[in-house]
Parts: sequence; C-alpha cells; structure tokens
Amino acid sequence: MDCILLGVPVECGSGRKGCNMGPNGLRAAGLPEALRELGHTVRDLGDLSPAPRRAVSHQNTALKALAETVSWLDALDDKAFEISADGLPIFMGGDHVMAAASVAGLSRRAQEEGRPLFVLWLDAHTDFHTLDTTDSGNLHGTPAAYFTGQPGFEGVFPPLAAPVDPKNVCMIGIRSVDPAERATIRNAGVTVHDMRAIDENGIAGLLTAFLEKVEAENGMLHVSFDVDFLDPTVAPGVGTTVPGGATFREAHLVMEILHDSGLVTSLDLVELNPFLDERGKAAILMTELTASLFGRRVMDRPTRSYG
Repeated sequence: MDCILLGVPVECGSGRKGCNMGPNGLRAAGLPEALRELGHTVRDLGDLSPAPRRAVSHQNTALKALAETVSWLDALDDKAFEISADGLPIFMGGDHVMAAASVAGLSRRAQEEGRPLFVLWLDAHTDFHTLDTTDSGNLHGTPAAYFTGQPGFEGVFPPLAAPVDPKNVCMIGIRSVDPAERATIRNAGVTVHDMRAIDENGIAGLLTAFLEKVEAENGMLHVSFDVDFLDPTVAPGVGTTVPGGATFREAHLVMEILHDSGLVTSLDLVELNPFLDERGKAAILMTELTASLFGRRVMDRPTRSYG
C-alpha cells in the first residue's frame, strides 16, 4: 500500500498547547518505520502550513482562535483532496479540529470517484457542536457537525462541497457529550456507540455491523482516531482525558478488524500531546495500533525484553 504521511501541527482548536508536537511525536515513535517494515511504501510530506488568514467573524464571542483555525482548514481541505488521489493518506495531528478539513477533502475525493464516504469516529467525544452551540469556544469540538453539513458554519469555515451523510458516520467509544450536542446528533441520525454499548455488546459486533454497511455500499472508509478514545491509563498523552475508555486489547481488536476488512482508505491520528505524555507511552501505542491497522499481527511481534 502507498501510505502518504502529512503532519498537521494545529493546536488552536483545543485551547491547550502541545498538540503541535504530535506529528513529530509519531515520527519519533517510529510510525514511518513501522509501516515500511510491514511492506508498505511511505512518503512523508512533512508538515502542512496554514493558508493566509482571511477575515472571519461570528456572533458567538466565546469562539477561540477562529481566524487561525480557519486558515488551517483552508489549507488542509485542498491538500487532503490532492494527496488522496495518490495513495492512502495518514493525517498526523494536531488537535481534532483538523478532521473538519481532512474529512471534507476526502469527501470531495469520494464524490469524484462516485462512491460514498463513511467515517468511523473513535473518540471519547462526539465533537458535534456548531459554532452557535459551543460554550467553551474550543473548535476541536465542532468538526463532525461541520463535515456532516449541520447549519451555522456558512461563511466562516471553508465551503463544504460534499457533506458526509450523517447516517454514514459511526462513533465508537463515546463517553462525554454535551446536552446541545446530544440533541443535534440525535436529529442528524449518526450512529453512536458509547462505552455502555461496548460493555453490553462487545466492540467487535458493533464495528462489524458498520463495516458490513460500508462494504455493501462500496464505500470509502475514513478512520478518525483520537487518543482519548483510549483509557488515559494506557494513553496519557492527551489534553482531554476521560476515564473509562477503550482498553489496550479493545483498541488493537478494532484495528485488526479494520485491517481484515480491507476497507480503510484514509486515517486521522489526532490529539497526541507529547508535552503531556509519559516517556512516549501514548505515541508508541498510537504507532503500534496503526501498525495493527496496516497488517501487523500478534505472531509478527517479538516479545519485548525489559531489563
């Protein structure tokens, strides 16, 4: 497989410094080497730069770093569309606001190919605020609402050429949802599997049902993987820790099932904050999980020796 790495060192959506080091954290943890060891070709395009800032404003005065965030989205929307023609893009973040543009660009690509885009959202949060509903003003809480075409982004975020059908979005691992998001997401028709659903049904069956839908419709599948999908005990390097997340084995199982499906066409790795990490623990785990997604199996992995 031709893997194209692109760093997106955006941190203005989170309101907390450190996510801009995420791309280099993944590089330092050996992500390019892990993919090459599995037989994939890897091109690292380096880090994206934001587009020139344009004048934007909104009536919600709580919004933080709006013009700066929009400049990143303007750049990434076009870049995601461009590089998705040449291989499987892996967008290394950066906070989760980048998914507003990575998904928008990929949805344009899917539309050009005459296929629907599906999104698997692995996250503790739904990120389904609009510019009107967010009280914190942190824009990393808005991308899923934007790329599914919810109202309130017009004239501020980049024009959305190909909104993703909300019914093509499956969120797994959710355990923190604001009341305003809950109402919007219910009306939109997004599939949401919170941690209780995982506890009661198991993660494999929930994921497999979604993948069967993707396959039946000949869809392209984008995986947007937030570090806080994982329990903070196994992945501490994130600024939005929520207890009770996916375990080490649950996360690997998700990646192994995704690999077996052969359906994944693009990937986000977001919210890694090396400044908050413990000796690279989260970065290394994200690298290992990505390797599982791209074909590494238990029998391929030598036992580590600690001494």
